[in-house]
Amino acid sequence: MKLLKKLLTILLATSGALFTVYQFNLDMKLVGWLYNVLHEFHTRKPVTTEF
Repeated sequence: MKLLKKLLTILLATSGALFTVYQFNLDMKLVGWLYNVLHEFHTRKPVTTEF
């Protein structure tokens, strides 16, 4: 019975967290922020096209 209660608690907590992330579109906001940070990092370097 304790195992079932613990399993149900974990399942509900995970479902609640995923619902919150997707409801507020937090995953795409995080990806957008990360994209901007990486874009800024990679465009700082001088680029040459000479081989």
